Amino acid sequence: MLESGSMLILRSPDTRSSEITPKATYLNRRSFLAAASGASLLQAQTFPTPEKSPLSTTDEAITPKEATTAYNNFYESGTRKTDPAQNAGKLKTRPWKVTVEGACSKPRAYDIDELMKLAPMEERIYRLRCVEAWSAVIPWAGYPLSALLKAVEPNSKAKYVSFETAYDSGTMLSSTMAGIEFPYREGLRLDEAMHPLAILAFGMYGEPMPKQDGAPVRLVVPWKYGFKSIKSIVKVRLVEKEPPATWKISNGREYGFYSNVNPTVDHPRWSQASERRLGEFSKRKTLMFNGYDQVASLYAGMDLKQNY
Repeated sequence: MLESGSMLILRSPDTRSSEITPKATYLNRRSFLAAASGASLLQAQTFPTPEKSPLSTTDEAITPKEATTAYNNFYESGTRKTDPAQNAGKLKTRPWKVTVEGACSKPRAYDIDELMKLAPMEERIYRLRCVEAWSAVIPWAGYPLSALLKAVEPNSKAKYVSFETAYDSGTMLSSTMAGIEFPYREGLRLDEAMHPLAILAFGMYGEPMPKQDGAPVRLVVPWKYGFKSIKSIVKVRLVEKEPPATWKISNGREYGFYSNVNPTVDHPRWSQASERRLGEFSKRKTLMFNGYDQVASLYAGMDLKQNY
């Protein structure tokens, strides 16, 4: 899913100054959006001004916001790519709590505003590769998931991290209509979750996260297919055994637990050797781990054709 959606990191030249929004313009726009949404200016200012992160894919043009907010996978809001933008407005993102529990010494529930301040946020520009062979380059605002996990102090039994999305049967699609089990669930191995490329994201394009893109907090795992990047998280649990993952439950033949971008393994219904960027016509070659070679050591000795 483009985000409940798949992903390369390269250290590259600085973004051209002509591409950077003037700070005054950026802050004025952010203040207006905060007032219009009823959020405090303080909340709006938790989103960083655009900067280059050392973990950014800065050599590629950023996909227009209009494309990434209008074309989504978020089955709770509809199964067509255009449905979430039309229907996700029903999602209530305040009040919002994220519970962190399981195999840890300090389990607790975080209010969303408290969670946003747990670690310094920065903007990271990631190339997100999606399961339908399309991709996008998105500037996310967030911090490494490892900051949250370290705060609750995983114990020796913690081998995996499971995630669960909010689900409201009164305003969201039923499991029967969507064709997948709700609430939506995903998981990572603990070492994957602790990698600095795995982030909790609270905003994109310098603004609060749109509801169709996973407000108020979502996961971004850029070396995996997008459906691993679970949206609208309400529960995080550290566990000893591999946790359930919605798409693996729904169709394990096509969607495995690891779901790393691997162009040498075809999806049963299409090739994954090439991809098309949102807003572009021509295709480009898909790169192993979406080009994020830093994560290759996590899978040393594994057969990534079997552990897909």
